[in-house]
Amino acid sequence: MIMDHLAQANRASGRFSIRSMTSDDMNLAIAWATHEGWNPGLYDAIPFKAADPEGFLMGVLDGEPVAAISAVRYGSRFGFMGFYMVKPEFRGQGYGVAMWKAALSRLQGRVIGLDGVVAQQANYHRSGFELAHHNMRFEGVVAHEQSSAGNDDVSVVPLSEIEPSDLFAYDRCCFSESRSEFLRQWITQPGTIALGAMKEHQLVGYGVARPCQIGWKIGPLFADSREVAEQLLATLKLCMPDGAPYFLDVSDSNPDALALVEQQGLRKVFETARMYLGPAPEINQHRIFGISSFELG
Repeated sequence: MIMDHLAQANRASGRFSIRSMTSDDMNLAIAWATHEGWNPGLYDAIPFKAADPEGFLMGVLDGEPVAAISAVRYGSRFGFMGFYMVKPEFRGQGYGVAMWKAALSRLQGRVIGLDGVVAQQANYHRSGFELAHHNMRFEGVVAHEQSSAGNDDVSVVPLSEIEPSDLFAYDRCCFSESRSEFLRQWITQPGTIALGAMKEHQLVGYGVARPCQIGWKIGPLFADSREVAEQLLATLKLCMPDGAPYFLDVSDSNPDALALVEQQGLRKVFETARMYLGPAPEINQHRIFGISSFELG
């Protein structure tokens, strides 16, 4: 729970407070995100809460939820902000600013990342955030007859066959801090397809596809090379319904990821500015062919 002097503010229209989200609050926020067109996963609530049980904040006006934001702590040095929403009829009244300040307070002393809409980049810059790169959402349609997953050197297996410690170690090269509890829940959501790529008994990549309000989202998609990423993507598509839309979020910091989506014929549908308050984390950008989530990094 946020400290009282940050959690409460008097407004002319009533009493405004900020609390950590309950399970019902999380489901409501995901419904808002659906209405905003963000297309969340069908079962995102459980892994989101697993990432940081107190890290999702709800703004309440006279008992009515009106605003949301996430301020998720990873390890002792990193945090990520997202899920930033105010119900349309309550915008422009200071509630969004209060949520923003509460999230920054919760992550004080850490490097903080966010994926913001490009139009708001100047506003985030005024809070001290600096642009690192852009992330772009691409859309495609599953076509089984076009999918090919052959590579004699690499085998693709269910991620459940991989030692968790190997998965967590690989993920840590591509993310700012350990996030084992989140990953345990992320890869076991109902209907989720989670695959690992093995070469000479070593994990050389992994990919996850989860069902969403519309189609499927693939993320993370981490791999040692474009060839491994392409094989994982092809195998994931073979496991998804033919004709289903799918989405992949890639960074312009990895030219091989951009080449992959071009080769796949995907179309760009959305773009965010990845910004950091503090120095950008040192991670292996060349292994990142699809980020996990705009909400959680």
